[in-house]
Amino acid sequence: MTTVTESKVLRVSAVPSSETQQPAAPRKREVRPEVSLLAGAFAGAVEASITYPFEFAKTRSQLGVTGTTQVSTPRNPLTIMRQTIRETGFQSVYKGCSTLVLGTAFKAGVRFLSFDSIKGLLSDSNGRLSPVQGILAGVVAGTVESVVAVTPTERIKTALIDDARSLKRFKSGMHALSTVVSETGVAGLYRGLVSTTLKQAATSAVRMGTYNFLKGLIPSSTRDAPGTHGPIVTFGLGAGAGVITVYATQPFDTIKTRAQAAQGSTTLEATRAILRDGGLPGFWRGSSMRLGRLILSGGIVFTTYESIVSLMKGSQKRAVR
Repeated sequence: MTTVTESKVLRVSAVPSSETQQPAAPRKREVRPEVSLLAGAFAGAVEASITYPFEFAKTRSQLGVTGTTQVSTPRNPLTIMRQTIRETGFQSVYKGCSTLVLGTAFKAGVRFLSFDSIKGLLSDSNGRLSPVQGILAGVVAGTVESVVAVTPTERIKTALIDDARSLKRFKSGMHALSTVVSETGVAGLYRGLVSTTLKQAATSAVRMGTYNFLKGLIPSSTRDAPGTHGPIVTFGLGAGAGVITVYATQPFDTIKTRAQAAQGSTTLEATRAILRDGGLPGFWRGSSMRLGRLILSGGIVFTTYESIVSLMKGSQKRAVR
């Protein structure tokens, strides 16, 4: 009897408990802060270098008739690009590029660092955000990048492009920076802060929120790295997010550009000037060039970012081994 009872006990104890049978909860796919910052900065620099001519033409188109010289600009951004190249050479469409590249690298690093930090707090156990959480994370990231990086660099870039077609006072980005600060103080670098912050918060919310939503709809390309996809799929997702972002946020971008012209103006003055020059459709002026840029930049920046993150994570794993 004792032997039979003991064998039954042994057989019962050998059966796995319900706790043992339950699979372990999946871990969040978190990105370390330094990885987010470096990968975002590199992605931003690559994207800005490739797509700058689109940004140049879009900015010229949005400036319209501004400043004391009342210089008129063609409405078609492609005409602007051809005219500029014919009159002053191909290098002219890269006027202000170095400022934008440095600024974009900085702001993209800040954006991804902020977004990944918020995502780590809001996401579920699989590292996923709901659409509302994605938009919220994007708003926070856009606001932070606007205050820390975007407004000052966009102010100098826009002033350089505007000055190049009229007064030609600025010799370089650093000269423009020193001139603006000497004439208007540090506050002059934050001309258009409200419109820029509205634009960045809206752009980041739509762009990052849309990208993460679309990304969640497509199965991962590998089982070892949940939430990752190949470069082609990532580029397509980023480009799709760019298309939606352009038409949803273009008015903010147009107001920001007018406010940050060489002479500068308030957000209200810029809004009135746009309505006076082009009516309601004027708020979407330059959208074709911005569309071309954001389709490319969305694909480039997210593909580069995801690739750099994967490479850095892979090197960290090899270092641990």
